[in-house]
Amino acid sequence: QVQLVESGGGLVQAGGSLRLSCAASGTIFSLNDMGWYRQAPGEQRELVATITRGGTTNYADSVKGRFTISKDNAENWMYLQMNSLKPEDTAVYYCHMNAIYYSTPSYRPRGPYDYWGQGTQVTVSS
Repeated sequence: QVQLVESGGGLVQAGGSLRLSCAASGTIFSLNDMGWYRQAPGEQRELVATITRGGTTNYADSVKGRFTISKDNAENWMYLQMNSLKPEDTAVYYCHMNAIYYSTPSYRPRGPYDYWGQGTQVTVSS
């Protein structure tokens, strides 16, 4: 099917920057809408940014002007550039993709289904 792996999290001081990456692999037929979500301790998972198959982006009000979502269609990658980070951005960040995959051995398209990465920790110190 489809597997997602995030990378790029870490510890950064307030005002700093990080770039998260999400790589999709597997028997991918097509990738549809994608997005980044985050979950802070004791909080529910919330939307950070989304990007449609056509490239239209949407951001949570709390990150507008600071974060930029992008993707590389050819390589099945998605990115989140995070600038001017604040302590309240501290959370586990998850990538999400809605995708259709090839079943094997028939190679018939299946889906779409929602897929999630394992999460990457972002910690912003004050």
